[in-house]
Amino acid sequence: MHVVIEQAARAAAQRLAGPQQPALAEEVEEALATEGAAKAPGQYLDPTALGGLIVTIANTAWMIYNDIRSRSSAAPDRDAIARRVRQQLDQTDIPTPPLGSAERDRIITTTVEETLNAAAAAADGQGQGQR
Repeated sequence: MHVVIEQAARAAAQRLAGPQQPALAEEVEEALATEGAAKAPGQYLDPTALGGLIVTIANTAWMIYNDIRSRSSAAPDRDAIARRVRQQLDQTDIPTPPLGSAERDRIITTTVEETLNAAAAAADGQGQGQR
């Protein structure tokens, strides 16, 4: 798994954790640890766990970000990426936790933001290493 996805999922879990989700960081770590195991893509030990959804969103956002970057020199737009993530999640059969639309949007927006932050940090680190 790409380091940007891992960093984004962890940062999103920290931002989203609260009284209703006290074990969110652990759920994300579990989802990250089980990624690549003999399962269908996007399925984790508990497919309805919020941690698995966050990792799926970070992975999807990273793929969309790279797709946009490969086609254009313009910086990928956060809102456009979030829209595409929503569309892709709606088109898949991956089980998700029962969430209201506002909560789902908040999770997507936060995870996309953290994916873009991690991507920018990774790009800065590569640029500094090449000097």
